[in-house]
Amino acid sequence: MTHELLFWISLYLVFILAISIRHLRPSDLDQYLVNNRQTKTLPLVFTTLATFVGGGTSIGLIAMGYEAGLAAVGIGIAYVIGFVLLFFFAGHIRDFGATHQLYSFPHYLNHLYTHFETSKFTRTFSATVSSVNIFIFFFLLSAQFVAMASLLKYGFEIGYTTAVVISAMIVVLYTAIAGLSGVIITDMVQFVAIVIMIVLVFIPGIIDDTEVFTRFSQLPANMLNGTYYGWIFLLALPVFLSWSVLVRMDIWQRMLAAKDRKTARRVSLWSGLGMLPFYIIFPLVGMTIRVISQEALSPKDVAYVFIDRHSNGLLYGFAMVGLLSALMSSGDSFLNIISISAIKDLVGWKLKNPKTSRSSQWMLLRMATILFGVIALAMALVFPYIVDLMVVGISTITIFAPITLFALIKK
Repeated sequence: MTHELLFWISLYLVFILAISIRHLRPSDLDQYLVNNRQTKTLPLVFTTLATFVGGGTSIGLIAMGYEAGLAAVGIGIAYVIGFVLLFFFAGHIRDFGATHQLYSFPHYLNHLYTHFETSKFTRTFSATVSSVNIFIFFFLLSAQFVAMASLLKYGFEIGYTTAVVISAMIVVLYTAIAGLSGVIITDMVQFVAIVIMIVLVFIPGIIDDTEVFTRFSQLPANMLNGTYYGWIFLLALPVFLSWSVLVRMDIWQRMLAAKDRKTARRVSLWSGLGMLPFYIIFPLVGMTIRVISQEALSPKDVAYVFIDRHSNGLLYGFAMVGLLSALMSSGDSFLNIISISAIKDLVGWKLKNPKTSRSSQWMLLRMATILFGVIALAMALVFPYIVDLMVVGISTITIFAPITLFALIKK
């Protein structure tokens, strides 16, 4: 089975790299950064969903479902509320970004609150905003490397260090090659793979193991009504987590890449509604294993146990590729926006010759992608605790919510 898995994963990775190389445009910086601001609705919805339901999120929701049941669904509901809030500002974000040639969320805050030529406060503010955002997404990127390493370790029975190095190399390579345009295309492929995995493996497995959901009644009541962590947890999610959507750099990058304001608004609404089924199905996978398992399992292993139980041969290989797709779809996005923020917002682009400037920016972006990928790899090796990495990243994002809201509603 290991050889079959190696074949399918290798075939998938070659396909992803081929797509990335096809979208390599050394002279087109706007395509690398925001896909020339001409992205249509469906690709943006797919890449947004791939980022929000992929990566450590899928593994984390399955683990959370195993441990706490439907409490995990509250996270999905909070994100839906967040995307509804984004709907009211998405058109403004897109048009303001196009008018002022903005490429990222920190770039927006810097443009609105600073003047680069004069103030010392300007430089301090710019460095602080960009540095904190980079810090946040370093944790999120490291979490993706940890999750990918766990998959490779489980599938190929290799050491964690080897697995995490391979994972980082894969993501860094194709992200450095093609930028956002390549990320969008590969995310579309990865999202389709995720959906097929869910349809062929997860949904039939849940129905079969739970006898059409009837065995869920064996679980404790607080796992079924979502109160495993208490009512305060459920109430806090929409109050605090929903606002994080407004300040996520990956979401801003996609709004800035939309072809017009209507597209940006549609993407925000469709993405919010489209992700909720995933935030229900993934916890149900964990709950299913909780029902049928005769022994205690580590929550991080539950996804792999389920796949191993409900697939073999070709289907097993495809299921593992689907899970790898989920992990890669977040990792590439996080690495891409870290690099953009570092070069555009933190370092600054002030070369006088426009042609030289754009060429230098292009090289700096690729160098930053490789450098930050290596740093995130080091973090994943030193601190391989995916839940803690995700919690630090997501919770820290919300500190930008007040200043962002004031900026968006400013007349």
